[in-house]
Amino acid sequence: MKRYFYSILAASALALGACGSSTETTENIETSNTPAEAEENISGNVHFYTSQPDSDAGELVKAFNENYPDVTVEIFRSGTEEVISKIQAEKQAGDIQADVLLVADAVTFENLKEQELLLAYQSPEHDHIPAEFVDDDYMYVGTKVMATVLAVNTNAVSELPTSWKVLTDADANGEGMMPSPLYSGAAAYNVGVLSRQDAFGWEFFEKLRENNMTVVQGNGAVLKAVAAGEKTYGMVVDFIVARSKAEGSPIDLIYPEEGVPVITEPIGILSNTKNEAAAKAFVDFVLSEEGQTLASELGYTPIREGVAAPEGLKPITDMNVVSHDIQELLKTRDEDKQRFIEILGE
Repeated sequence: MKRYFYSILAASALALGACGSSTETTENIETSNTPAEAEENISGNVHFYTSQPDSDAGELVKAFNENYPDVTVEIFRSGTEEVISKIQAEKQAGDIQADVLLVADAVTFENLKEQELLLAYQSPEHDHIPAEFVDDDYMYVGTKVMATVLAVNTNAVSELPTSWKVLTDADANGEGMMPSPLYSGAAAYNVGVLSRQDAFGWEFFEKLRENNMTVVQGNGAVLKAVAAGEKTYGMVVDFIVARSKAEGSPIDLIYPEEGVPVITEPIGILSNTKNEAAAKAFVDFVLSEEGQTLASELGYTPIREGVAAPEGLKPITDMNVVSHDIQELLKTRDEDKQRFIEILGE
């Protein structure tokens, strides 16, 4: 599969082509191509597990139900790592409840794919999604473009910084905050990627410790602290910063010159789904023009071609994206988390 996601990173994509771990090809994967049935024929319950903010998940389900009123969607929401822990616990109990999963990053989905927990589904909406964001085996597909950026409290600085290095400056001692990779899938991805960049490495995280970086549970807590002036700087996903700024908070977002890690918040169907038709309809809706327009209205950069990014956010073509081989990140995720804990604590 195209595990680096981004066609603009041509060199990375070429390297990835040689490192896929699966010997299966798209041709010999049994794929569920059957599109969702007519709306009036789809009903029943769907268990939707997600790391989206509660309000956004609620808006998504509300819009879906306008098209599929006979489907009851039950939401379980938490950080990506806790969502996956719940699925693994249900697996151990022999009864996975989730039908549809939408969480932070492709590494998480690759893990589930290796465990054969995902259903291959080639949605008709894939034709409108850039191919690099669609798993070649159709087990999952990106739904958004979300960069981790530098959030800054504008009341606390006279000039906006341009580099991640500001977090290690003496003036920023005790003024930085970041989410924990033990809770946030985006944070776990960021740790894996940044620790493997020449401009960062584990030395960057050691410098953050020396500068008294605060680690909290999730992106929302980081945003709240920076917007309230409790901290000057935060490492946080871009959309919540742009949203807070638009609401009048004294906060701004910077895409640092060294580059930004990007996740795509993929969606997939669990292989044991008890309502395949409704699960497919839900995936189709999320990827549809209507679903992607809703994502933009909620403040996300859509992944579908032809749907514009909201004001204040860059499209991926304007970002300097830093990334790494997804298969290596999958293999080393637990090690990366442990190394992070050793340096910055839980």
